[in-house]
Amino acid sequence: MKPDQAAARSPVPWWARWAPPVLRTSHAERGRAVLGSLLGIFCTALLCFWWAPATAVWLVAPIGASAVLVFTAPASPLAQPWPVVAGNTVSAAVGLLCALWLPGPVLAAAVAVATAMAVMMALRCLHPPGGAMALLVVLMHEHRWDFALFPVLTNSVLLVLVAVLYNNLSRHPYPYAASASADDGEGQIDRADLEAVLANYGQVLDVAPDALVQLLRRAQGAAAERLWSSLMCRDIMSPDPWVADVKLSLTQARDRMQQNNIKALPVVDPSQRVVGIITQTDLLRLTRDEVLATSSRTVGDVMTRQVRVASADSHALDLLPLFSSAGHHHLPIIDDAQRLVGILTQTDLVRALGRVVARGHAHAEPQPVA
Repeated sequence: MKPDQAAARSPVPWWARWAPPVLRTSHAERGRAVLGSLLGIFCTALLCFWWAPATAVWLVAPIGASAVLVFTAPASPLAQPWPVVAGNTVSAAVGLLCALWLPGPVLAAAVAVATAMAVMMALRCLHPPGGAMALLVVLMHEHRWDFALFPVLTNSVLLVLVAVLYNNLSRHPYPYAASASADDGEGQIDRADLEAVLANYGQVLDVAPDALVQLLRRAQGAAAERLWSSLMCRDIMSPDPWVADVKLSLTQARDRMQQNNIKALPVVDPSQRVVGIITQTDLLRLTRDEVLATSSRTVGDVMTRQVRVASADSHALDLLPLFSSAGHHHLPIIDDAQRLVGILTQTDLVRALGRVVARGHAHAEPQPVA
C-alpha cells in the first residue's frame, strides 16, 4: 500500500489531520535544544559580525532554520554536517545563477528552489533550509559570487562546529553514525529489513534508518512487556491438574505420573486445599528397599509438605524469579477460597513467553507497502 493510499483509508477524519501534532519530547530535551540553538546562533553571529566588513551581510536567515534542525534532531539525515554545509552553500550558488540568468524574480525564485532541491538530492546533501537559502539569494538580487562563501559557507561551518561540541557534550552523538547494535539481534527487525521497506516507501524519511530500527526494537520490547505484564496465572496455567491424596500409594502415584506424562502431583485434602506435592524427583530419591516397599507406602510418607502456591489472580511476570532463580518447576495455583484450580509449570511459562514475543513482533511490524 502506498503512503497516500494508507492516508486515504485512515480512520482519522480529514480535518483532524490539520491539528498540531503532539510533541513527544521531555521538557529537559526541549530546554537542551533551545539552549543549543541560542549558543549556536550567538557564536556564529558573533564571529561573523567580527570578521565581516562594515557594509557586508554577515548572517543569513536560513541559518536559523539549520539551527532548529541540528539541535532538535541531531540524528536526522537532514541535519548532518554535510547536508548543512553543502546544502546551504550549493543552494546559495544555485540562487546566484538563477538571479543572474533568469528574467524576473517570480520565475527565478521558483526555478531556484526547485533546482536547489534537485542538486541537493543529487549530491546527497538534502537540507530543508537550503530551499530558503536559494530563495533568499534571488530576493536579495545578490550577484556577488563570494556571497556563497561568506556569509553562507562560513555561517554553516561555524554552526556545525558549535553543534558538534554542544550535542556531544549533552550526550547526543553528532555527527550521527550508524550503531553496530542496530544490526544485531537474531530474529528481530534489522537495518537491512528496514531499508528494503524504505526502498518502496517513496518518501524522504527524516529519521536515520538505524535510529528507526532502535525505536522499533524498543517499541517491540515495550509491547512485549505490556502484553506479558497483563497476563495472570489463570491465563497460562494448566487447569484441572491431576492430583493425589495423602493415602494414595506411591505405586499408584508413579503410574499416574507416567501414564499422563507429568512430573508432579499436587496433594490435596477432601476440600481441594493443597497440603503437599510429590514429584518424580521425590520418587527417585527413594532407596532400593523403599522402592520395593512402594506398594505399602503412601504419598503422605514422602511428599513435600511445605509447598509454595500462587493465586490465580497473580501476575505471571511476578513468578518468573521463582522459576529462574529459586529452582521451582511446578507451582500449584489456588483461588480465593484456597482451593486448587490449576498448576503452573516451566513449560506453561515458556509457551506464554513465546506467544508474547510473537505478538510483540506483530505489533512492531511496519505497515506493508506496495
